[in-house]
Amino acid sequence: MIMTRGFLILILFLVSGCIHIDLLPGGGKLNEATLSGEGEDKVLLIDISGMLTTGKSSGILKEPSLPARIKEELTIAEKDEHVKAIVLRINTPGGSVTASDLVYHELKVFKKKRSLPVIASIMDLGTSGGYYIAMAADQILAHPSTITGSIGVIMVTMNAEGLLEKVGVQPAAIVSGPKKAMGSPFRPMNDEERAIFQGAIDHLYEQFLAVVEEGRPGLSKEHIRTLADGRIFTADIAKDQGLVDDIGYLDEALDLAKKEAKLEAAKVVTYTRGGGTQQNIYSRFDPPQIEPIRFPQIDTQSLFNVLTGGTPQMLYMWMP
Repeated sequence: MIMTRGFLILILFLVSGCIHIDLLPGGGKLNEATLSGEGEDKVLLIDISGMLTTGKSSGILKEPSLPARIKEELTIAEKDEHVKAIVLRINTPGGSVTASDLVYHELKVFKKKRSLPVIASIMDLGTSGGYYIAMAADQILAHPSTITGSIGVIMVTMNAEGLLEKVGVQPAAIVSGPKKAMGSPFRPMNDEERAIFQGAIDHLYEQFLAVVEEGRPGLSKEHIRTLADGRIFTADIAKDQGLVDDIGYLDEALDLAKKEAKLEAAKVVTYTRGGGTQQNIYSRFDPPQIEPIRFPQIDTQSLFNVLTGGTPQMLYMWMP
């Protein structure tokens, strides 16, 4: 009886706003966490992992979207005079065209405001949109087991007409014009509609090529096009073809960042939100989890929507 009464009193305090308890980590502002090293100068490690999307995470923590988080981290770094270099830890198969371009854009804007060395360190995957983002870096290191490349655009849709006929479902769409429902999964795509989609994909492909051309000034346009047919590359081939500068581990990328910033000593820091604790440079911190970095997580809900009749999406993504 006493415990029940005490529990009711606690609930009343919480409801009235007298007490605030953050039951879940992940809320609130970003805080700096030191991963290694010492001194006043800092090398900021930024994590870019999982499927690139402009949506918020679908997990219970409801983390902000990737572009929003990256902008938030870069805003903090811009104001911190002790941040002398940045390392991008990239581990992603890519994702939406817009999310890839937004992250790339924010990095380019930051570099105009702060003339700092930016090093990209590609882990398991740095394909398509992941490689697109790496073009904002001054140098790119690939892990010995990295898969990268897949330069290009893909649009995924489906034709479920036959399936619907089998189950006796007949969809109907009322449209304002004959092209309004183009890409619908409920009927085949005709040649004219396919040509329209191809035109959009070609435009986004040229945008990708222009970004690679700017990011890899040592490569000719012709050579870039020969590499940009969607194929993937292992780290050694990517280096031979000029897509990355060197092969190395994450700690070597951090050492390179210090060297480029002319730092004898510096601490490696990251920004974390809420209750996660970061022990080393391989700890995963977006979203906060205890386990070390794993193969890039795919936003399965977004992928499911694409593959089951949702709106067709233009993707900078490796999707075998």
